[in-house]
Parts: sequence; C-alpha cells; structure tokens
Amino acid sequence: MTERLKNIVNQLTPSSSGLSAITTKNPDDVVITLAIRTPLCKGRRGGFKDTPLDAMLFKLLQQVVAKSNLDPALVEDICVGNVSDSKASYFTRAASLAAGFPNTTSAVVVSRFCSSGLKSVQDIAQSIACGSIEIGLAMGAEDMTAGGDVLDRPYCDEILKNSEAADCMKPMGWTSENVGADFNISRERQDRYATESYHRAEVAQKAGWFADEIVPIETTIKDAKTGVETPVTLTKDEGPRYGTTFESLQKIKPAFLPWGDKSHAGNSSQITDGAAAVLMMKRSMAEKLGQPILAKYVGATVAGLPPRIMGIGPTVAIPKLLNQFNLTVDDIDIIELNEAFASMAVYCVENLKLDHAKVNPRGGAIALGHPLGCTGTRQIVTGLSEARRQKKKILLTSMCIGTGMGMAGLFVNEQI
Repeated sequence: MTERLKNIVNQLTPSSSGLSAITTKNPDDVVITLAIRTPLCKGRRGGFKDTPLDAMLFKLLQQVVAKSNLDPALVEDICVGNVSDSKASYFTRAASLAAGFPNTTSAVVVSRFCSSGLKSVQDIAQSIACGSIEIGLAMGAEDMTAGGDVLDRPYCDEILKNSEAADCMKPMGWTSENVGADFNISRERQDRYATESYHRAEVAQKAGWFADEIVPIETTIKDAKTGVETPVTLTKDEGPRYGTTFESLQKIKPAFLPWGDKSHAGNSSQITDGAAAVLMMKRSMAEKLGQPILAKYVGATVAGLPPRIMGIGPTVAIPKLLNQFNLTVDDIDIIELNEAFASMAVYCVENLKLDHAKVNPRGGAIALGHPLGCTGTRQIVTGLSEARRQKKKILLTSMCIGTGMGMAGLFVNEQI
C-alpha cells in the first residue's frame, strides 16, 4: 500500500525534469520482457532466400515460446509490421497457431511502410495501456526476396493532379537524391557516413555484441542449379562488409542516374530478409509472472513532411516526441536512426544536432540491412542490447517513412 501511494504521488507531482518523470517506475507501466530477432540475411541470395514469410514468422514465434518461459495462452494478441505481402495476415495467424499459440490468441498485421515494426510495438503498447489486452507480442517481418512493395500502376488522374500526391510515387532512391540536392549533402559526406556504419557493424559483430539479441534459425537453402536443399542454421547478420573504406565506396557507380549522382549501393540500405519480436505487458503483470523486465515503453509518435524528401522524417518526429515528454536530445543515451540512405542520415544527425557517437553504435541499415517491416522492431531489439552493454538508460528509435512521414519511439532500459 505504501509503494502504491508513493507511485500515485509521483504521478501527480509535477516534475522539473522530463527524465525523472519517464524513469519513475509504476505498476501500470508497459514494459518489454523479451526482445529477440533473427539474423538479417541478404535478399535474393542470402540465408533466407528460400524461406518464405510464413516460415520466417513461424520460426521466430517458436523462439519466442522457447525463450519467454511464458504460457503462450497468456498472449492475447500478436501484431506484425509488414510492408510487402498482402497475405501477411493469413501467414501470421497460421504461423502463431503452428508455433504453439492457442486459437484464443488473436493476430493482426499493420503497415506504415518502413516504420511498420515500430507501429506494431506502439499498437500493442496502447492496447495494454488502455486495458484492451494484458499481454501482447509485437513483431516486424519482411521477405524482401519475394518483393511486392512496388506500385503496379500510377495513381488515378484526379490524384496525380496534386503535385505532393504525385510525389508519393517517386522511388525512394529519387527522394534520397532530392535530399542530397536540396540540402547540399555531397557524395563525399554520404560515403564517409556509410564507411563509419560499416566499421561499427564490423566491430560489433567481431566482438559478439549481437549475440544476446539474435536467436539461431534453422532453415534450408536451395541450390539454384541442382535444386538440392541443404539444412543450415543461421546465426549472424550477413550485411556487414569487412574492410569497407571510403575509397572503395567512392568507386561505386551512382544508382539513380539521371535523377542524381550521390546515392549508390554502398551508401544506401541493403535489401534484406529478417524478423524481430518484442513481448510486452504491464509491470505489475511481469512481476506477478516472474518475467524479466528489460525496458519500459514510454511512447511513440508520427509526423508528416513533403513526400519528395521523405527520408528526413526523423527531423519532424523526434522533436515532437521529445517535446511530449519534456526532453532534449542531450537526455538521450542511444539513438537508433534508420539509415535508409546516407543522405537522410547525414541530414538528420546534423539538423537535430545529434552526437554521432550515440547514433547507431553497432551500425545501421546501410551495413546491417533494412527488411522494411522489420527494422522498426529490430532497432528496439538492437538498441536495448546496446544499452545493456553500455549501461545506458534512455533509448530513442526513429524511422523515415515512404510517402513522407517520420516516426519515433522512446524506451527506458532497466537492465543496468
């Protein structure tokens, strides 16, 4: 009773510091008790090239059951962020049943382009906070080998009369070149940023820092010539390119001529397959069930901007989120910023005056890969792992979103 009264007083007493407010522990906090992911594999030629979305979901859900030490029947809803597959809802429901979740566990798929994984976390957290469910699983998954995220026709004529609506049709690479041209972000600056992303990923992988976030996935790879299937166990990310240098990136041909000459395969996010999962419940429930509390979910928000420069979405989403909780960028210990393209990453770091040492300490999507619907969840898994390693508290994740939006999420690491 004394602790309960203390928590109520803390919630009612105005705080001069946003940090003290978000780090206060309350029974009704929405917390993360498990955060895991698959390895990220090269699209069309990597370890998941012959593993369809339903199989990927099934295999990760099996790992959730095994790693959580939680009765699957207690999970009331599973929400998966996915961009490309119109049948993902079927796959999610069937995969959950096959993995051991009973038919009383519901399932749904959400899409907000590249932030779909973060959106799934936000949706599950809000459902728990309002009492709609008590325990939920948020996931992000993408089979980019299969593709499917490209429009197969132009918008109708009435829509195309609006210039900003028409800009929503621009390929993402074009919007990267727009950012580079509009804000004078040279290829040199982009390549230097990309070089650092590769370097950080190489250091992290060699040091084994990803070991506590990646779960091994057993699957098969089919030989393209013979059709023979070989069993494999995937244990590490395939994206890091050891020994990448600024000089080697400078030699790569631009990918989006004649639209621009700054973005290319070496300073843009990689086409990747992968999935990630985050188990959530209230603090009181986690304590009751004896679940480990990894982190507290604080909040998330979305904001819009012109579609033609969609990549700088974090510059509108991050300030909006920080203002909601009376924080500044100096209060943040680790920032997971989606590196859709080096152009947008450079702009966001400079525009928001972020300490680059805090941004993507293990490398980002340029070096690790960007499975569209997965990345928003993967950033949380990676960021919390890094927060534990550094013994840091406040994690911020942020995404740019195709068609011109940004999304950001805020978390408190409790494994210190």
